[in-house]
Amino acid sequence: MLVIPAIDLKDGRCVRLRQGRFDDVTVFSDDPLAVAQQWFDAGCRRLHLVDLDGAVAGAPRNDRLVRKICEVAGAVPIQVGGGIRDQATIAAYLDAGISQVIVGTRAIADPEFLAEACSTYPDRIILGLDARDGLLATDGWEATSTTRAVDFARAAAAHPLHAIVYTDIARDGMLSGLNVAATVSLAEVAGIPVIASGGVRNLDDLAELDQAARAGGGVVLGAITGRALYEGTLEFRAAQALFDA
Repeated sequence: MLVIPAIDLKDGRCVRLRQGRFDDVTVFSDDPLAVAQQWFDAGCRRLHLVDLDGAVAGAPRNDRLVRKICEVAGAVPIQVGGGIRDQATIAAYLDAGISQVIVGTRAIADPEFLAEACSTYPDRIILGLDARDGLLATDGWEATSTTRAVDFARAAAAHPLHAIVYTDIARDGMLSGLNVAATVSLAEVAGIPVIASGGVRNLDDLAELDQAARAGGGVVLGAITGRALYEGTLEFRAAQALFDA
């Protein structure tokens, strides 16, 4: 399992939101490239990038910065989401060296788009499922659907996805702990590897996820974490060492 540092991009800066609210923004750095290099130097084995402006606009807005980070990543895989809603954007990111792209809003609204993307780029697509009370949210988390995350995940299992990123929006950026039960249950139902996201606080949260994943019937690839790393409640090397052990 991997500890996956998150860099959320807004107006060219590294930020974190609370529960996806754009009126509750914490700026952690004006130099996301330097932040990315910090995680590479610390030994991260995968990096998670989100174009928050793109998620709202419906098209990439920080893609030049994403490409710059990719250029210095070396062999570290990069996954990126936010505003990826057509095949041309997927192709452009993959051509730039991104390992996997994360699709959410368009995939939920148009399952044929997801099917085509997975067929064209097998193992290069990650499905982003962000939920409030189990129901999927879209459009930069500004809209909530009537579709349950677990139902959509079950249907998506037919496609050659790389993984699912599952985020409990109520916990995201709140340092309130992961929704471990929902994450492990989703992995079991979908039969697709799941990456946990939203609420990581400290080593205890990761230990709980690790234990539940080992006992469950699905595959959990790791956990995305942002605020805990930036505010110092979680130390990256200690966190990865816990998973490695």
